[in-house]
Amino acid sequence: MSLLTILRYPDPRLHTVAKPVREVDDRVRRLVDDMVETMYANDGVGLAATQVDVHERVIVMDTSEQHDQAQVLINPEIVARSLEMAVAEEGCLSVPQIYDKVERHARVTVRALGRDGVAFELEAEGLTAVCVQHEMDHLLGKVFVEYLSPLKRNRIRTKMLKKTRDEAKAGA
Repeated sequence: MSLLTILRYPDPRLHTVAKPVREVDDRVRRLVDDMVETMYANDGVGLAATQVDVHERVIVMDTSEQHDQAQVLINPEIVARSLEMAVAEEGCLSVPQIYDKVERHARVTVRALGRDGVAFELEAEGLTAVCVQHEMDHLLGKVFVEYLSPLKRNRIRTKMLKKTRDEAKAGA
């Protein structure tokens, strides 16, 4: 397994729409394993393949308290959404150290394939529902800051560009 590089907002590759996985084979399982390792190494609760510059419909997440129950969703689709909405503070490994409130469906049901290629359904609420919707947005080329006002989004964009420049100078 190896750590993958996480794209940072506003990298245009984050806006790429992911393609369905044709077959859950060793390559996809290796990607899943690398994504899980990368998510844990960066203290994340979720990671979409888009964030590591692989534009296929793959998500890994772990919303457990002990961070020892990684879940894999390949070709996920939301098949049911609650009418009830909930607001939660979100962060993102592609937008480090930025958090803001986003409104999402309080409960969702997702159909996906697991790491083994077997189909399953997941009924999610709370943090898991937020995580699923957040990561599925990545597969559609959408970053959570796009739910924020244009003013906030521009401030975040400027902050991320400055951080990238500063890190490049420090590394040079």
